[in-house]
Amino acid sequence: MNSVWKWCAILFLATSAMAQTSTPPKKAPKTSKARPATLTAADVQALKDAIASQQAALAQQQQQIQELRDELHRKDQAVSQAQTVATDAATKADAAQAQASQQQASVVELKSDVTDLKTNINNTALTLQETQKNVNASMESPAALHFKGITITPGGFLAAEFVRRSRALGGDINTPMNSLTMPGAAQSSLSEFFGSGRQSRLSMLAEGKLNDVKLAGYVEADFLSAGVTSNNNQSNSYTLRQRQAWGQAAFNNGFTFTGGQMWSLVTETRKGTDNRSEALPLTIDPQYTVGFSWARQLGLRVSKNFGNKVWLAASMENSQATVTTHGNGNNFLIGSAGAGGGLYNSAITNCTTVDNNAGAPVTTCALAASYSFNPSPDFVVKAAFEPGFGHYEVFGIYSRFRDRIYPCGEVLLISPAITGPCPFGSGTGPNGTGAFNSSTNGGGIGANARWIFANKHVEFGLHGVTGRGVGRYGTSTLPDASVKANGSLNLVRSYQGLASLEWHGPKLDVYLYGGGEYAGRASTYDTVTNAYVGYGSPHFNNTGCYTETAPSIGGGFFPGGLSKCTADTRVIGEGTIGFWYRFYNGPKGRFQWGPQYSYITRYAWSGTGFSPAVGAAPHGLDGMIFTSFRYYLP
Repeated sequence: MNSVWKWCAILFLATSAMAQTSTPPKKAPKTSKARPATLTAADVQALKDAIASQQAALAQQQQQIQELRDELHRKDQAVSQAQTVATDAATKADAAQAQASQQQASVVELKSDVTDLKTNINNTALTLQETQKNVNASMESPAALHFKGITITPGGFLAAEFVRRSRALGGDINTPMNSLTMPGAAQSSLSEFFGSGRQSRLSMLAEGKLNDVKLAGYVEADFLSAGVTSNNNQSNSYTLRQRQAWGQAAFNNGFTFTGGQMWSLVTETRKGTDNRSEALPLTIDPQYTVGFSWARQLGLRVSKNFGNKVWLAASMENSQATVTTHGNGNNFLIGSAGAGGGLYNSAITNCTTVDNNAGAPVTTCALAASYSFNPSPDFVVKAAFEPGFGHYEVFGIYSRFRDRIYPCGEVLLISPAITGPCPFGSGTGPNGTGAFNSSTNGGGIGANARWIFANKHVEFGLHGVTGRGVGRYGTSTLPDASVKANGSLNLVRSYQGLASLEWHGPKLDVYLYGGGEYAGRASTYDTVTNAYVGYGSPHFNNTGCYTETAPSIGGGFFPGGLSKCTADTRVIGEGTIGFWYRFYNGPKGRFQWGPQYSYITRYAWSGTGFSPAVGAAPHGLDGMIFTSFRYYLP
């Protein structure tokens, strides 16, 4: 635009000068008569002056034009400089803008970094405060103790518990289920109440970690055992009882080896075949509930975990034989009372005198504990499955039983019907001539299933075991075996079953159990004594099961025994309902209270009864109310 105006000005000035230079001279006025022109010196001089004047004016105009050109040139230079400066300024402005934008971005980033830093500082401060709080809490009330590279976790609970039974059993908080009295027993007319703190429990778990194996040891004890001086009169003095004491090595490859006293592999578990995950009933009664299969005994166990979906396990466990038989002669030996020097219980309980089937008085003294001479341990194998819904188990039990038979152990009846010498030419007996050992195999199978519904609030389980010689694995401890007339063992067929329903809430647990245990008949006929022997014979005399007798010698603490009442257990059934309410459950421990009601029945095998044509199948029953206050260690 500046260049256009410049050239327009130059053109205007040049045009003006040319107009002035080319202006024609004015014509002289006409005369009436033309005269010849005379050019004088003055005219020449005037013409020269006019020309000089015109030249001077033209020079002046040219000078002005030059000055205007110079001015325009200077302005062009100024404009050019201004444009250069403007361009530089624009460039610098762009650079400054870019720098400002970069600085703004840096400022934003810096502000973000500062904000993050503040947040991190605040979080770090909170974490430090929480850590300090946890450290203080851990120092004041640690959940575990650390000692020489291992973690020690104490546990257990303190209990104040009560039980009222409608029919007396002479038992503490623990119920002897296979000892429910028959209708004629004096105890059936008396109720009983007991308060106990003996189920209070102490435990300790020690754990250590190596590169590829986790080592653990666990011990657990309560006071549900009795010493010589134990009583309910004053100081009680109940002794500490070993419940569990085992060590374990769990390898990263899924193999686990455990040894010591523990829950039998027969016992259902909630997770795989893992120790300390046993699915125990929630009952107050430490004998749990009828139909629950279990044992706590020494065992060596190996298990393999396949991806937390399948577990295989096998155990070798301490064996013991429970035997109930009637009417046999002294022609067999299974075990003995405990030897005190061998750290077994050698005590003998009260003795009773009753009439036998022939009407002759027989005095029997019960052993506080009997110990069978076992030929081998029990073997248990189990497979557990957790496919995604539910927990399932199948298992098998193998047991071996043995006794020593004495062919000359019975005194032969001297009568026209049965006479003759003892075998092997050793007279009429009794003696030990020709004694020999006899063994038999027993075992059973079982299955467990457990499902969890309603967002882990409802839990339903089923359990069953059947076999021959597995009665002691039931909570009622029905017999494994009886004895035949010839002295050999006669294994008892048994069934055990339990259904459980539990509801779990934040503060409340409710449980409902129903179970039963069955023992089959196992009897034979003894041709020497002309009587049926064994277990559950329909020929056993039950006529006295409904008739009360006077106390035995010794007065008020020796109830009379029922005469002519064999009453071998056929089936025991129990229904249980209860709940636990947690008043507090937190870092300071857990305090809870719960009631329980159980109704239990014991039906005996029928025997000879009120008349030759009518048999007697007596049964006992009991209604029990339990309550418990417990404080669990945190």
